[in-house]
Amino acid sequence: MTAIVYNTDTLDPLLSAVAAAVEDMSLVMADIGELLVASAQDRMQDGDQPDGSPFAPRSQTTLDRYGKLGLTFGAPLNVSGDMRNTLFYDASQDSVEYGSNAIQAAVMQFGAAKGAFGAASNGASLPWGTIPARPFIGLSDDDQDNIVAELEDWLEEAANSQD
Repeated sequence: MTAIVYNTDTLDPLLSAVAAAVEDMSLVMADIGELLVASAQDRMQDGDQPDGSPFAPRSQTTLDRYGKLGLTFGAPLNVSGDMRNTLFYDASQDSVEYGSNAIQAAVMQFGAAKGAFGAASNGASLPWGTIPARPFIGLSDDDQDNIVAELEDWLEEAANSQD
């Protein structure tokens, strides 16, 4: 499993403050997980990476091959919506993880060189061409802003419950 760990100067103090104010951080982490999954699904639908840049387009070779095979296609990572539907989160008391268990998820996130997975029985390279990275998991500026807002809501709710 590959992990991308985020610790930020903005989120860490807020997380600490919320942890001191609430008994069960797993509920907070679940809210953050829901935000991250929804954001990644939206970005995938829009064809954007967490940094706001668009996904790498399909190469002309790929487009030609799809045409030859009679395949239809949409934007990268959006042919059927299956990749978006495999996103999930797992919240615990002190963390939230999110990602996809789709077989192609790591290749889409990090890319793969032609032949990185060996060869097919007919000797063709797997993959048959280089696949550029199309990161879909990550923390965007909007994600960070939304997490900050969520943590501030948790702090406000905790303060109001003590009154």
